[in-house]
Amino acid sequence: MIVLVLTDCPNALRGDLTRWLFQVDTNIYVGKQSARVRDMIWKRVIETAGKGRAVMVYPAKNEQGFDFRVWGATWQPIDFDGLKLMLRPHPDRVQANTDKLKPGFSKAAKRQTAKRFANKKQTPSLPNTYLVLDVETTGLQPDTDEIMEIGAIKVIEGNEAGVFQALLRISATIPQNIEKLTGITNEILIKEGRELEAVIREFREFAGELPFVSHNIAFDMSFLRKAYERCALSAPHNLCIDTLRMARKLLDDPRDYKLGTLMKYFDMEQTDVHRGVGDCSATMLLYDKLCAILVGNTDEK
Repeated sequence: MIVLVLTDCPNALRGDLTRWLFQVDTNIYVGKQSARVRDMIWKRVIETAGKGRAVMVYPAKNEQGFDFRVWGATWQPIDFDGLKLMLRPHPDRVQANTDKLKPGFSKAAKRQTAKRFANKKQTPSLPNTYLVLDVETTGLQPDTDEIMEIGAIKVIEGNEAGVFQALLRISATIPQNIEKLTGITNEILIKEGRELEAVIREFREFAGELPFVSHNIAFDMSFLRKAYERCALSAPHNLCIDTLRMARKLLDDPRDYKLGTLMKYFDMEQTDVHRGVGDCSATMLLYDKLCAILVGNTDEK
């Protein structure tokens, strides 16, 4: 049984959920679905929740007998000796993660705020030397699914300085929906895929200590950390910048905040969709555009 609770989410999302779940009360949905459908529902939630919050609880074969996912909350799920708990937000951590622009401001107010930052030389500290990251995976769960492609673009002082791309061998077969989405087939991975440890060590050397930039970076980092763990390597501690979060703070009127939607919103071309380097190229363009908006150097479109 799945229980999903929404807070301050768009009405369109609520309408979507009734295709799979029963609405038993205001913003509360329940239903019995497969793990694949559950993951699809949760992906839909995080793509369209906007500034809202969501909690999903479902049965799991663990000591607690259940698992949960949280989106948009200041409380964070953590693993504590095999038990999944919620970490209460510490004031110092909340302050460190607070964006310079507050949600709910009009476009004009955002531009005026950005200009004040510029005039006072207090623009947000956004690096122009960084690494754009994207992973393509066999599913949405880092504990059971696998990375099948890593793409990265190194940017030094605003200029592309190197590209990393690697396909990986996996232990299972690629689900048909993932194969259709990415164009990566089992035959391609058998022919061109490399062992996880070799790829991860090479990627770690390529990335160094550069900040990571990605669209929905929590997803990419969850798989990357699990891959490091499987290779007996300490987890990466690079600074992480999320263009999805930036877009939600800066833009009020996109239809949704998917990478492809935002590329169309800005009339920017996107190629090799759902492939590592292709999505990195799109994210790099989006990051540049959002940085320009944040410091007041351009209009939103």
